[in-house]
Amino acid sequence: MNKMQKALRELAEMDELAAQNSIIHRLCPTAKLLATVLYIAVVLSFGKYQLSGLAVLLLWPVLLFQLSGIPVHICFYKLRIVLPLVLAVGLFNPFFDRAILLRLGPLAVSGGFISMLTLMLKGLLCLMASFLLMATTNFDSLCASLRKLHIPGMLVTLLLLTYRYVGVMTEELAVMTEAYSLRAPGQKGLQVSAWGSFLGQLLLRSMDRAQELYASMLLRGYHEHFHYAPMKPFGPGDVVYLALSALFFLVLRFVPAAQLLGNLLLR
Repeated sequence: MNKMQKALRELAEMDELAAQNSIIHRLCPTAKLLATVLYIAVVLSFGKYQLSGLAVLLLWPVLLFQLSGIPVHICFYKLRIVLPLVLAVGLFNPFFDRAILLRLGPLAVSGGFISMLTLMLKGLLCLMASFLLMATTNFDSLCASLRKLHIPGMLVTLLLLTYRYVGVMTEELAVMTEAYSLRAPGQKGLQVSAWGSFLGQLLLRSMDRAQELYASMLLRGYHEHFHYAPMKPFGPGDVVYLALSALFFLVLRFVPAAQLLGNLLLR
């Protein structure tokens, strides 16, 4: 199995995760989308030195992982490529902000080090929340929720087509890569001299496949808009989930929960 085939398998695994049946999977996609957006907004609202308050927000994704039945390690495995990039955002903060904010015995902790950890934790929390939304919600239903929230139809259509047909592009790449490997056994990767012809063939094959796909869409009644998948109506359980999530986020945002917990433990 080459890299392209592995990528196709991982796309299929995300659809399999979204097709599971749990208390989180059964919620209305709109409720999950709004809760995720609110969670990310609250995470980003913390200051660069508010590490302790931000750390408490880790409870929400951990709880959802348990309720949805999705192992946490799957999240980190799926995000293994983008996660190091997100965690590297604040690596240079300790060099620019050297003011001492905290002393732990003989150890002096600078503001830059705290802000670096805060940025890393923000990125991690946002990625976990986004992964949970994708892993518990069918993408067609998610696009239907976006239209229900009056997101421009052109933007939603572009998002939907990109998600649907990235697999088609990956499949074409897998076929071409396998054909190249059969013509050059024992060779690792593509030779530099073959890059131009390879990309040209990929462009031509993609254009032919796009014409076929568009023709099939027209035959199925496509006229500049999609009939999105049927979506679960917004019910009382969804209202309770959204209200409790919002209350939880706001309490943790404005109440120093970590400090109160520390004071209780020290008594």
